[in-house]
Amino acid sequence: MDSLVTFVIGMAGGDAALGIVLFTLAVRLLLLPLGIRQARTARIRERLAPKLRALRKKFERDPQRLAKETSALFAAEGSSPFAGILPGLAQLPVMWLVFRVATHPTALVGHDLLGAPLGQQVASVIAHYGLVSLPVSVFALVIVLLLVVAWLTSRQITSTLPAEQPELLRRIMPLLPYGSVLAAAVLPLAAGLYLLVSTAWTAGERAVLASRPL
Repeated sequence: MDSLVTFVIGMAGGDAALGIVLFTLAVRLLLLPLGIRQARTARIRERLAPKLRALRKKFERDPQRLAKETSALFAAEGSSPFAGILPGLAQLPVMWLVFRVATHPTALVGHDLLGAPLGQQVASVIAHYGLVSLPVSVFALVIVLLLVVAWLTSRQITSTLPAEQPELLRRIMPLLPYGSVLAAAVLPLAAGLYLLVSTAWTAGERAVLASRPL
């Protein structure tokens, strides 16, 4: 992990903050085909929603037949009921690696973003610099930007939730993006920077893919 962090910092000429941004963007670009595949599956599921509801109603007492008919319906579209899940699972190890880089405990010592230490949490920055200071303002800006991205993402999720989605999930799903805001409030600034870049990319990717044929 130390060598990877050194590489990330070195790719930006020793600027750790820029290195985290560039590395996150590079990884998200590499994962774009998986994102396109997820979006395509979501589009297919949305198109098949009326037929899926009819199948669930028709075979509600025969789960095996329901699963068979559902698979056949997706197969006719060149997809499967699990096609949207697998790309998401494939992304997790890579995104975990990027997150580990952004939260490395020692390699970020001495690196900052506009005077705010990348390896420190907001509480320790307040304790060291005071509540009214440039480093705390940098933290606050990152959190505010994350809040804006979370709001936009929440609206995207709300607009794409299928009508047959259980009411509990319809209430919970739009709240999930705000988890990044809470995480940034307790994690080091480097992690907040990573979350900002990654969630902004996700929101932009969703917007672009939703407006284009796949």
